[in-house]
Amino acid sequence: MDAPGTKDAAVLVPLHGDPLTAVFTERRADLRRHAGEISFPGGRQDEPDEDLRTTALREAEEEIGLPASEVELVGALPPVGTFVTGYRIHPFVGRIPPGRVWTLQESEVAQVLEFSLPDLVAGHAMKRLMRKGVPIKTPTYTVDGHLIWGATGRIVQSLLERLAPLI
Repeated sequence: MDAPGTKDAAVLVPLHGDPLTAVFTERRADLRRHAGEISFPGGRQDEPDEDLRTTALREAEEEIGLPASEVELVGALPPVGTFVTGYRIHPFVGRIPPGRVWTLQESEVAQVLEFSLPDLVAGHAMKRLMRKGVPIKTPTYTVDGHLIWGATGRIVQSLLERLAPLI
């Protein structure tokens, strides 16, 4: 599977509980890039030969204090390209124990958000958003006033399609 983009990045899609609940980060509002956006913990490879699973786990530990030893990787979703920044994002799904206390990387993460998959399904809508003067049609998910869109919205859409029988 491939996606548009020239730079590889990876995210962890942490899931826990019953009903299944996904863990997201909300980026700080004062960042130069992706300020205030909601995403999964992740980022770009440190080295070109770094395994992308390692990238996702390393970034989750750096951003929210989730040790790799507490993540059971259970699968991967198709990569998703970003249109503006040129990243090809590889999502890895992992089961984690419920009830964690998060340790935020204060320079990047404003807060951790946890949304149940049924709440994400209920908050789905296809919308046309304007970003930097460009209209983007994207799946969106709104839960408790928090808007998930763009690459993260497409990852959520893929996750929900695969887990539909369990939701």
